[in-house]
Amino acid sequence: MAEPTTTPYQPESETWASGVAQFGAVIMILVGAYQAATGLVALVGNELFLTTQNYVFQLDTTKWGWIHLVLGVVVVLAGCAVLARRTWGVVLGLVFCGLSAIANFAFIPHYPIWSMLIIALDVLVIWALLTYRAQEARR
Repeated sequence: MAEPTTTPYQPESETWASGVAQFGAVIMILVGAYQAATGLVALVGNELFLTTQNYVFQLDTTKWGWIHLVLGVVVVLAGCAVLARRTWGVVLGLVFCGLSAIANFAFIPHYPIWSMLIIALDVLVIWALLTYRAQEARR
């Protein structure tokens, strides 16, 4: 006689998609925390960032600090919501990771290597969240 199992059967594609979404949520939390820390540094120590002449997006570092701080906090909260499997967290994550990528693109002259790394991680998170939602819709 077979022993009863307590875990329900989940097809491999569902568990893979869920794992990708959880990975994306953890990356969101890390990227958001880093972006919030960058915002705090820009608010406290304006001299740490490079400023360039003749760049299209001429904002001082204080404004960039507020932009990064707000985006970072919202991305962390959305990452926590995705870990809690909230649909609104996935939607917020998609929107604010897109905004984060755009903001970091504009911030490239001030902090080039890390801005490009954050853009790459934002794109990875967007892919992970879209993959999870596509798998979820197929059920």
